[in-house]
Amino acid sequence: MPSNFAIAVHGGAGTISRALMSPERERAYHQALEQVVQAGFEVLRHGGLALDAVEVAVRLLEDCPLFNAGRGSVFTHEGRHEMDAAIMDGRNRSAGAVAGVRNIQNPISTARRIMEHSDHVLLAWPGAEDFAREQGQAFQPDGYFFEQSRFDQLQEARITNTVQLDHGSQPIKVKKLGTAGAVARDQHGNLAAATSTGGMTNKRYSRIGDSPLIGAGTFADNHTCAISCTGNGEYFIRAVAAYDVACLMEYRGLSLEEACRIVVHDKLAPVGGEGGLIAVDAAGNLALPFNSEGMYRGTQTADSPLVTSIYKE
Repeated sequence: MPSNFAIAVHGGAGTISRALMSPERERAYHQALEQVVQAGFEVLRHGGLALDAVEVAVRLLEDCPLFNAGRGSVFTHEGRHEMDAAIMDGRNRSAGAVAGVRNIQNPISTARRIMEHSDHVLLAWPGAEDFAREQGQAFQPDGYFFEQSRFDQLQEARITNTVQLDHGSQPIKVKKLGTAGAVARDQHGNLAAATSTGGMTNKRYSRIGDSPLIGAGTFADNHTCAISCTGNGEYFIRAVAAYDVACLMEYRGLSLEEACRIVVHDKLAPVGGEGGLIAVDAAGNLALPFNSEGMYRGTQTADSPLVTSIYKE
């Protein structure tokens, strides 16, 4: 009998208010999340690897302008797009990541190529793009990444001289912590995690968040769990948040749910670390905690139907 298999995806967390969300936009988010979950789940249902499932899911999130990753990435202070991504294989804890890349269509796939076809884990711009070209990765011109709502956010952030975590089309005061990610357990018992982001609106000085940092925003180990985080990256970096969940499980024997609760609500929230994470453990259990008003998310398992959610239930 096949082992329990499962997938979870997220498209960012933050202050996501029903009152400020139009019905049309809400439907668009649910439809996009459904398509992403379905694509990743099909890989698992046919016996594919968790690693393939999370890459497929995050590529779709990167291709969707609704999410702050790939095509939907926010603008830097200079009016560019600087993207980060990471992927990790729970079978042997191999990993690959990119930071600050500008024109790669799917940074998550370049991260996987780094993991599988180099001796390194993390490559940054411009060298990461040189590697991507050598590997035949797809590139897009600047116009491909342009979204008017993201550009409008940049103008407002410039006026107020602030860095914004908002990546949606809602007013700039409504924070949405923009990252896209996926975690999965396949029928063979393997775990994997992938995370991709465009970072912060109006960010400067080649700022890099937690997403491409193994152990901070992304982690996977078959013995414990796979994690993809979304939120204020600086806090997740300081907390080594993704690895902390795995450590609580490995060294204290906590369940996935309890370990995630401690990290998200007891460690991150009190110091201002707003956001959340998605997680799956070695048994296929899922956890999707967040300490903000909402998180775009979706799940499906071998014995439970596809579900997508936005707000606190």
